[in-house]
This record gives sequence, C-alpha cells and structure tokens, in this order.
Amino acid sequence: LDAGMMAQFLEVTPAQPVRAELFGPGVEEKMRVTGLNFYYGKSQALHNISIRIPTKYVTAFIGPSGCGKSTFLRTLNRMYETVKGTRVEGDVQLDGEDIFALDVTNVRRRVGMVFQRSNPFPKSIFENVAYGLRVNGGLSRAQIAEHVERSLVRAALWDEVKHKLHESAYGLSGGQQQRLCIARALAVDPEVLLLDEPCSALDPIATSKIEELLLTLADSCTIVIVTHNMQQAARVSDYTGFFLMGKLVEFDRTEQIFQAPARKETEDYVTGRFG
Repeated sequence: LDAGMMAQFLEVTPAQPVRAELFGPGVEEKMRVTGLNFYYGKSQALHNISIRIPTKYVTAFIGPSGCGKSTFLRTLNRMYETVKGTRVEGDVQLDGEDIFALDVTNVRRRVGMVFQRSNPFPKSIFENVAYGLRVNGGLSRAQIAEHVERSLVRAALWDEVKHKLHESAYGLSGGQQQRLCIARALAVDPEVLLLDEPCSALDPIATSKIEELLLTLADSCTIVIVTHNMQQAARVSDYTGFFLMGKLVEFDRTEQIFQAPARKETEDYVTGRFG
C-alpha cells in the first residue's frame, strides 16, 4: 500500500453495517458485531467494526497482512483475553446474547477455533479429540468413544486413522494434523467454528481436503475463516469481508466482492493492484 493510497484510505469511512437485504429469506443471523474497537495497549487495531454473520454459511475475511482480520476473529470467542494489555469496546452477540456477559469457557465451547499452524496435543489421536469431552465431563467411556469417532468422521479423517487411534498425533502428516485439530474442535459440538489461515502451511492436496471439509461442515455449523488466499475465499465462502488497516471496508456476498465490489479499495485488492 503506497503512501498516496494510504492517505486516500485514511479519509475513507468504514463500511456501513450490513444492509438488511444482504441476507435473503430464510437466512438467520448467528453473530452480530456492533461498533467494535480493539486495542493492544494504546495502539488501536480495529476501528468501529459492525457486521452480521449468517447461520450455517461460510464467511471469509480477506485483506493484506496486519490489516486486523485475525485480531477480529479472536474477538468472536474472546481469545484475545489470553494476551495482556488488550481491550475491546463495542458489542458482540451470539444468538442475541452478549458474549462479554457469558462465562468465557461457555463462549469458547460454543465458538471453537482452529489456528494457522496445527497444534495437536502430545497425546494419542484418540485423546486429542477426547480432551474437550473429558474436560466438560458427564460422558461415559462408551459415549466419549462414540463422540470421538463421530468427530473424526465429520473431519474426514476417520478412515485414515481408525486403525491407529492410540498412536501419537505427531505421527500424522501436516494436513492430517490440521484435520485432527478440526475434529478436536468439533468434538464439543460448537455452534460456530473460527479458522485462522488453516491452510497456510499445507500443500495443495491437503488444502483441497480442508476446503472440501469446510463446505461439508457448513451444513451443521457456522464457519468463519480468515485467509490470505483470495482464490480460497472465492471457492469456499458464501460471504466475504475485506479488511484494510483495521477497518472493515466492505462486506457482501462473495461473488459480489470478487466480481463487482462497491469500494475502490476492495477492487484494487482483489485485482492485485496492492496487497
């Protein structure tokens, strides 16, 4: 982003709240963010973000490195609270409930997260998936085994690992480890699944498997993905938001964002003029 374009952007107001007609008949709202500002110490990273996230669709956020999209993702399940000195202003609702008024453990159970690099626990494949179930308690060994199998099936991993469930998760390939982390997140039946650059460290074949998985999961779970790969956003998402310098510049149906964006900044980015 050159100096002239940056100066021009600083004069641009943030995108307006999502217009009502963007979500057609039968499309329900899962999360609503209103007037969100976020700070690392005295440095403001997000500016007046307002957006509605639809239920059981894939929503993608794109933008250059450092634009605030991953920071925004971490506000949706309060993961930012693990970093000292952070502060948030504004409102984030999950099914009409203020997430800042809810127990944080409950928020993170309902809104799961998968990170950029796969981070399996130093445990067996089975115990990785069973971990959250054991923490929550209340299930018998048979019920835990049933949930583990179902989660691995949902993550399109069961057929590859069913014969070695008690072997170390570190023995899996990078793509398999990432799907294992998705299975681990799915085990507690989250309502929303956040994914922060989940394919950035994977080869094209593993990336394709993750993308196919996301399309399948959207039937039962609201998916929100941050990706630097615009082609990936175009392939997997129903709605796309473009972030730049901590502002949500534009949010619309994915085909609109890539074919006929309303804002020049969005057009410049998706056509490769900067980024």
